[in-house]
Amino acid sequence: MGEAADLRAMLAVAVEEARAGLAEGGIPIGAALFGPDGEVLGRGRNRRVQDGDPSLHAETAAFRAAGRRRGYGRTTMATTLSPCWYCSGLVRQFGIGRVVVGEASTFSGGHDWLRGHGVEVVVLDDPECTALMERFVREQPELWFEDIGD
Repeated sequence: MGEAADLRAMLAVAVEEARAGLAEGGIPIGAALFGPDGEVLGRGRNRRVQDGDPSLHAETAAFRAAGRRRGYGRTTMATTLSPCWYCSGLVRQFGIGRVVVGEASTFSGGHDWLRGHGVEVVVLDDPECTALMERFVREQPELWFEDIGD
C-alpha cells in the first residue's frame, strides 16, 4: 500500500468507531491511534452521551485504549473530525507526531494550531465523514452544540 492508501485505511478504523457511536445514540466521531508500523494501538469513539462523561471525546478514548507508551512522537492519531482544542491539547501534550483528519468543514478545531507546533496534519476531506457529521448536526443540533461548547 502507498501512503495515501495507508492513511485512508487508518481513517476507516476511525469511521467504524464513529458509526458505532451513532448507533449507540452518541455523537458520530471516531478515532484511532496507530504505531509507527501502522498497527492499531487503541481505538475509540465519542462517548459523552453514552457514559455521561463530557471529557470522553473520540481521541481521548483512543488514547486511553492505547495504554501507556514510552513516547508518542512516531504515532498517528486518525480522527473523523478536526480535533477540538481539548483533543488538540492531548496531541500536543503527549507529542503525537501526526494527525489524520477525515474532515474539517463541519468543524475546524485546532488542526492549524497543531501544524504551527510541528505536528504533521493531513486533512483528507473525506465525503463520508462530512456527510455523517452534516446529517448529525442537522438532525441533533442541540446535542452537537453541547458537544462543541456553544
